[in-house]
Amino acid sequence: MKHFFSIIGGMGTIATESYVRLINHRVKIARDQDYLNYILVNDAQVPDRTAYIKDHTKPNFFYDLKDDVEGQDKLGTDFLVMPCNTAHYFYDDLAALTDKPFLHMMRIAVHNFVDNFPNEEKIGLIATEGSIYDHLYVDEIEKVGRKVELGGPEIQPMVNELIYSDIKEKGVVDHDLYHKILKTMHDKYGCNVILLGCTELSLAQEKAPDHPYNVIDPQSIIADVSIELALKIRNGMDPKDACQKYMY
Repeated sequence: MKHFFSIIGGMGTIATESYVRLINHRVKIARDQDYLNYILVNDAQVPDRTAYIKDHTKPNFFYDLKDDVEGQDKLGTDFLVMPCNTAHYFYDDLAALTDKPFLHMMRIAVHNFVDNFPNEEKIGLIATEGSIYDHLYVDEIEKVGRKVELGGPEIQPMVNELIYSDIKEKGVVDHDLYHKILKTMHDKYGCNVILLGCTELSLAQEKAPDHPYNVIDPQSIIADVSIELALKIRNGMDPKDACQKYMY
């Protein structure tokens, strides 16, 4: 297969399925051959990311992802994308394993926020405990001169319930709970824009978009970027040149 990109997924599988569904439905097609070429590595056995980040005695998820990245590098992928925010804890180590462009979903999302909401000095962040604990998004947001609002102690339990109890365990999105989280971040904590720092939250946005709040959805953004780059490369652009504008 020529001109393909690689998706390092399975974290979790339903969230990865959401990303794949987005790229399949958003690309403009008139025939089968208009769809994108990609290899999906749905590695559902990758250990829990948050568990390791908070407690290094837990299984280290780096080694599973290392095998996945090295395998795709050997196949000659044009670029790699990893639709899991928390897994970006090991981004630098994983990107060092290949000379192929490896998109940083979190940085691309943060720059999208700056470009589209230039007058907003802060952004609300809802994410996994692992991402919050290790400042994965906080660091990226502060690098571009913006402030982060995490909300009060009632926010994380609601986010955990939505991510783990509803989506990961039951495979369902609680529309009311998702909207309640957004409303609380907006009304109580003054967040005019809210960043969805977990791909399960991106799935919630896909399934329950009927709300009035401004969100930055990294998975939706990286889906659009993936389509843009894949088509440029298919049309003859060198992969590194095509990806350069997104290698922050």
